[in-house]
Amino acid sequence: MSGPRSSTVDDIIRRSAGRFGDRVALRFADREWSYTELDAATTRAAAHLLSLGLVRGDRVATVGLNSDAYLLAFLGCARAGLVHVPVNFALTGGELAYLLADSGARVALVDEPLRAGVEAVRERTVLEQVLLLHGSDEAVLARWSTGEVPPLEVEVEDTDLVQLLYTSGTTSAPKGAMMTHRALVHEYVSCIASLGIGEGDDPLHCMPLYHSAQMHVFLLPSLAVGCRNTLLPKPDVPELLRRVAEDHHHALFLAPTVWVPLANHEALETADLTSLRKAYYGASVMPGPVRERLAARLPDIGFYNCFGQSEIGPLATVLLPHEHLERPESCGRTVLFVQARVVDEEGRDVAPGERGELLYRSPQLCVGYWNKPEVTAEAFRDGWFHSGDMVVRDEDGYVTVVDRIKDVINTGGVLVASREVEDAVYSHPAVAEVAVVATPDERWIEAVTAVVVRRPGHDVDEAGIIAHARGSLASFKVPKRVVFADELPRNQSGKLLKRVLRDRLESAS
Repeated sequence: MSGPRSSTVDDIIRRSAGRFGDRVALRFADREWSYTELDAATTRAAAHLLSLGLVRGDRVATVGLNSDAYLLAFLGCARAGLVHVPVNFALTGGELAYLLADSGARVALVDEPLRAGVEAVRERTVLEQVLLLHGSDEAVLARWSTGEVPPLEVEVEDTDLVQLLYTSGTTSAPKGAMMTHRALVHEYVSCIASLGIGEGDDPLHCMPLYHSAQMHVFLLPSLAVGCRNTLLPKPDVPELLRRVAEDHHHALFLAPTVWVPLANHEALETADLTSLRKAYYGASVMPGPVRERLAARLPDIGFYNCFGQSEIGPLATVLLPHEHLERPESCGRTVLFVQARVVDEEGRDVAPGERGELLYRSPQLCVGYWNKPEVTAEAFRDGWFHSGDMVVRDEDGYVTVVDRIKDVINTGGVLVASREVEDAVYSHPAVAEVAVVATPDERWIEAVTAVVVRRPGHDVDEAGIIAHARGSLASFKVPKRVVFADELPRNQSGKLLKRVLRDRLESAS
């Protein structure tokens, strides 16, 4: 129980239970949970976790696909005063061991198919117990679902840590952003206000819950306002199309890496998607041609570009549907609880229209990085959080991301934003995906290199890509080299791993 002025993550469920009672809160597989049932299960989960010998502040890792049990693991940790550690279920070996060891998790809750992978690295961690999430009578969900609702004797305040959100590690080893209850609750309010989340949305959730966007931008805010939420284990395009058509969902969040195959799927032309009103995207860049294709097929749909990073909960800016008409390349303006600056390398504010690094102040921000005080001090220097994103902000406050600072290419002493080159290459009709990175070059120091995935049934060679790019780019921005690949390396949240691409290209040269 929290104090009279505190508002914790699990309090959201408690309040929703009081307001919405027997209304359906969550559907997963063949199970339905009312708001009252979800609140009771949260308390049972909290009591069970504490009965394992865990104490306030201990870490609990969760390794699994989306499920009702996964959500309850997070909510149970919140109510018990424990720190939830969501782990990318695709990690194995050293990467998995790193997150478990770095967090110091004492208990891991896992899906059965992933249990062996956790057990294989257990000796390299401080794990004391590995428990099954759901799927059998021995799983924790069976214990959390029924029985008396026990009293809890743990005090939880909104300044307590509730989750370690590990960054994607696209440029370095993942860092655990320390999120408090207070930060996430503020972020939920920002999401509700900026995304127009309402109880009639009937959202379909399918992106991984270990990733901050699906959990903290969509699922928890939707539970806060009384939505009927449907959860799928993973983003399977044919299943998504079927569920929207049959169940008439109004809101859907997908990473662009899922919107792209959905836009290209043959069933898009025949599926009844007229119920969809809100199409959210984020985590990576949505190609303009894909959005235009979807808009042509679904003229009544509204697109929302959601931008941010784990350290801020993760929503920082939103581009609303009507704003896409005038500023399709922008990621919008800051949300309710976020203040931003754009500064040069010396920390001076730049003029509107000039490039600089995006800085934040917000109650949504993490309090630092777990076990990394020096990295924390660097990120929070001069009283602001340094995002690492290079952006342009116009006179009306609209932000357009130029690139991650580490992804800017210095070719012959001139800086080139990889995103600008990617946009030019992507407009070629034979290009399904493209990533632009720097590769070492004797003459240019760094050469602009495009890695291209061809669309099925289309053919194009290096000369064709270069000639196409030359039509819209200055000569120094045109790729010096084009490499073709079957796919681009991405993590489970859809973020492109340019570090991996660079390493592959360097090792192949």
